Amino acid sequence: MKEFLSSLFWPTLTGILAAAIILDQWVLPQPLGRERSQVRTSYSDAVALATPSVVNIYTAKLVDTGRNQRLNDPLLRRFLGNSGRRRQRVERSLGSGVILTSEGHIITNNHVIADADAIQVLLHDGRSATATAIGSDPATDLAVLQIELPGLTPITLANSDEAQVGDVVLAIGNPYGFGHSVSQGIISGLSRYGLQASDYEDYIQTDASILLGSSGGALIDASGKLLGINTLIYTANGEGADNAAIGINLATPVNLANFVMKDLVDYGTVVRGWLGVSVELLQTPETLAQQRQILVVSGLSEGGPAARAGLQLGDIISAINGRTVNDGRITMHQIARFRPGEVVNIEVARGREQALVQLQAVVGTRPGG
Repeated sequence: MKEFLSSLFWPTLTGILAAAIILDQWVLPQPLGRERSQVRTSYSDAVALATPSVVNIYTAKLVDTGRNQRLNDPLLRRFLGNSGRRRQRVERSLGSGVILTSEGHIITNNHVIADADAIQVLLHDGRSATATAIGSDPATDLAVLQIELPGLTPITLANSDEAQVGDVVLAIGNPYGFGHSVSQGIISGLSRYGLQASDYEDYIQTDASILLGSSGGALIDASGKLLGINTLIYTANGEGADNAAIGINLATPVNLANFVMKDLVDYGTVVRGWLGVSVELLQTPETLAQQRQILVVSGLSEGGPAARAGLQLGDIISAINGRTVNDGRITMHQIARFRPGEVVNIEVARGREQALVQLQAVVGTRPGG
């Protein structure tokens, strides 16, 4: 009997130890610093997925260099003949863009192609094509081009509303004409504004390098989806398009870029919603602590959608389409994305009693776009 128990002891002990090791590795909670998953060391799959959709853009425009003022003398012009004509030179610039549709629609920055007389697009596979400018929107510094080539690869879109500070991002573009180059960083901030670079500022801030020629290129997430359009950098002297990277680089969110692209393709211009209401932003110690704003109606356009809906001066806008209003700038951007004719539910607090009033407004078209 003693020998029998002895023969069972070592196999049993071995099994218990093996089970303990398995539990320690796979079941029991891991202490800090002991990650079960391996640290990611490469984003090559994301880059491989997105790069075929990123293009290099080369533009040229004729610039009048004028002529020597002495050539205003008719006698000199008679002797000089054609050499007295005004002279022109070709000014070249470069940038980047992203293919959004299989029909060849490319989104880029307006400042990349503004006033260009010729636009050439170079694809990752070596093909090139002359691009046609479909439309531009200076209010967001975005523009849409189109090329006619078979087998184009439109990029997959992310939802920029779900982006979070700390997310890993990659910038793909044509810095200094080097071709498809990639830089890596994180999202440093969201909803950046106040640069007066455009009318609808809502930038994603990243420390992924954006250099001369990178404007209009892709800011992608770790899975290779388009998160934003690289637009500009912020320097100590203020904003500047394509200067030198100092760690404050700004991209236009893809949700806004896609909205602009669709309108430019469908209508040739961006059609923005309008309610005809002006607001003042009030802050109290309580709202500051809660990081929210109070929107008080301070002006109404006569006969505008808001006035027809019954809004009154002094009303406090508390919700639009069921979404609580916490930020005046974001709310104005939200209104701009409504389509003319769309019915919008507006909740306001009115009077000393702050009684909640439910109103409905039919969105109009913003004058001037």
